[in-house]
Amino acid sequence: MEKRALGRSGIMVPPLCFGGNVFGWTADAATSYALLDALVEAGFNFIDTADVYSVWVPGHAGGESESIIGDWLALRGGRDRVIIATKVGGQLSAEKKGLKRARIIEAVEESLRRLKTDYIDLYQSHFDDPDTPVEEPLEAYEQLIRAGKVRAIGASNFAPERLRAALDASRRGLPRYETFQPEYNLYARDSFEGPLQQICLEEEVGVIPYFALAAGFLTGKYRSEADLGKSPRGARSIPKYLNPRGLRILAALDTVAARHDATPARIALAWLMTRPAVTAPIASATSLAQLQELFAAAEVKLTDLDLQELETASAPA
Repeated sequence: MEKRALGRSGIMVPPLCFGGNVFGWTADAATSYALLDALVEAGFNFIDTADVYSVWVPGHAGGESESIIGDWLALRGGRDRVIIATKVGGQLSAEKKGLKRARIIEAVEESLRRLKTDYIDLYQSHFDDPDTPVEEPLEAYEQLIRAGKVRAIGASNFAPERLRAALDASRRGLPRYETFQPEYNLYARDSFEGPLQQICLEEEVGVIPYFALAAGFLTGKYRSEADLGKSPRGARSIPKYLNPRGLRILAALDTVAARHDATPARIALAWLMTRPAVTAPIASATSLAQLQELFAAAEVKLTDLDLQELETASAPA
């Protein structure tokens, strides 16, 4: 399988990252273990999670996804077979949020305990903390890297000027954000394509976009309001995509998918894998059948005609 460099970190990853937000939420423990087993067996061993997953579920406090991964590691062993990315900075409670040095030092220990490991491959600032100088989290990460608790760091959801400032600060001897996580897919293009993309290209920052399938919209499962009940998040997440541009994107996906005897989901992920700066899009699955769809996306080779049709249909207004 093709491996791609994760920024300048020296870590090599498959061209697709599995989104662990489903673990302990829409995938129970047994299903999560089966998914993790299949991921490792197929070589798609790059897994992204966060300390806040899945705090939005009634009765959850956050950390559920990390705990599932940790329990699986305890059962299976083989820590070196997986590349684990997690995040800090989301709000777990009124006190547990943000990127202050003390919070990061506290949060990493909580994540390590839940993950049942002594190191994290990629530790990411989940959201920018505008009340904290960009140097402060980098100083905390420097401490963690020196202690061997973190191998590399990344950022997510930063504005261009704050990402640039953090990268500039790293030139003064601080650790560097090796990855960036934006929302990016065929529907959501304009927030990343532009200054953020240019920064990532210039600085060799690996991009691992989330919502690669636009909350499932780009699978083609949702074509009208009548389809919103097909998943727990359908009514909450999908209506904003059901407009002329969204339906135009689905039509282009259908056309290209037919040409490759594939599905719209495979084509949408394959498109992301061709994008400048993108290292590995993040996508989730809650069944082994869905997981095979993700694996198959890495095998699709889009033509120039395919790319032209997809980019024309999805061009931002």
